[in-house]
This record gives sequence, C-alpha cells and structure tokens, in this order.
Amino acid sequence: MSLPINDNPLTSKQARELNPLVLAYVGDGVHTLYVRLQELGKTTGKADKLHKAVTAQVKAEAQAKSMLTIMELLNEEESDIFHRARNAHSHSMAKNATVSDYRIATGYEALIGYLYLTGQHDRLEFLLSAEENKR
Repeated sequence: MSLPINDNPLTSKQARELNPLVLAYVGDGVHTLYVRLQELGKTTGKADKLHKAVTAQVKAEAQAKSMLTIMELLNEEESDIFHRARNAHSHSMAKNATVSDYRIATGYEALIGYLYLTGQHDRLEFLLSAEENKR
C-alpha cells in the first residue's frame, strides 16, 4: 500500500523556509501512516497487535537506525534537510530514547516531511522501501 498523494505540493523553496521541526512534525505523521499501511498489508491481526508492531518501528531508536541505513542514498538537498533538523533545538525529548537517537530521528522525520510536502512521492517511497528492505 502506498501513501496518499499530496495534491498541493510546496516548492522546494517554500518547504525549506519551514522550521525543520515543522517538517519533522509532518514527517512523523507520514512515517507512522506508511508503517501502519505496511503492517496492515502483512497481517490480519487485531488492533493491539498492529499497534505494537507499528510502535516498535516508529520510536526514535528505530527511526535513527532507519536513517543510518539510508544515509548513503541521500542526495545533497536531502542530506541538508536531515542535518538542519537533526541540529535544530527542540524543547522536547522522547521518553525512552537517547539524545543522539532522538536528534537523528528528528532529522529522519524532517526528511520524510520535506519529501512528502514537496510532492516527491516516488523518492519518498524509494527511501522508505530501501530502508524496509535493509531491515
């Protein structure tokens, strides 16, 4: 299953003008939906079982590992988006994550948010599936 298409994409310039943490906020939702759709396609389990499977993949530690598996696939623009968000000052912290994992996960989410908001759906699907295939 694939993600719903963003019919009103932003330009790269518009997306880059957004706060990196806003990109991460959007990316968190997009990533969670992607993982939920993938898990739904794998099982006919109950909601609590699906929730546990999804939660394991969308927590900061798992997102940090995912980012590290796709890092070499990023182009210069994507790498810049990741680094800007990773280095952004956040006032919150994940409950069960190291500072390093949390910051890398924030960069990962921002990259996903950026690709989604700019309508780069094929690239987004490529990176998400490449990450999934390396697990």
